[in-house]
Amino acid sequence: MHHLLILVVLMMTFRSRWKIGLLAVVLAGAGANAGEADVLDVHATLTGQNTYRFDVSVAHADEGWAHYANAFEILDLEGNVLGVRKLAHPHVDEQPFTRSLGSGVIPDNVEVVIVRAVDSVHGTGGKEQEVQLPEN
Repeated sequence: MHHLLILVVLMMTFRSRWKIGLLAVVLAGAGANAGEADVLDVHATLTGQNTYRFDVSVAHADEGWAHYANAFEILDLEGNVLGVRKLAHPHVDEQPFTRSLGSGVIPDNVEVVIVRAVDSVHGTGGKEQEVQLPEN
């Protein structure tokens, strides 16, 4: 944030439209400092026929309700979403954190899944994990 203050002072010193426009662009992105949410670890446990429990560790520099990791998704290798765990609140003081998605039914022909996290500003884009499922 310190670099933004310096930029503001410099731009106030030199009045021109392109500098004011640049300032607007920089300040618009200032609230997105937390970056994307990353999946650090996944543990998949077979709980029944084609049913799995996913324990997922996520890291994200949650800033509060305006920008936080708000879900993780289980996908097949073609990108089809097989399960979603919504995260109901920010984890500002709990990083990284682990949450579970139980009773995830995975089609019989799927042996590997991708787990990705979602945040309220960027959506997806952080580190994903590819997970080999335990055999039925």
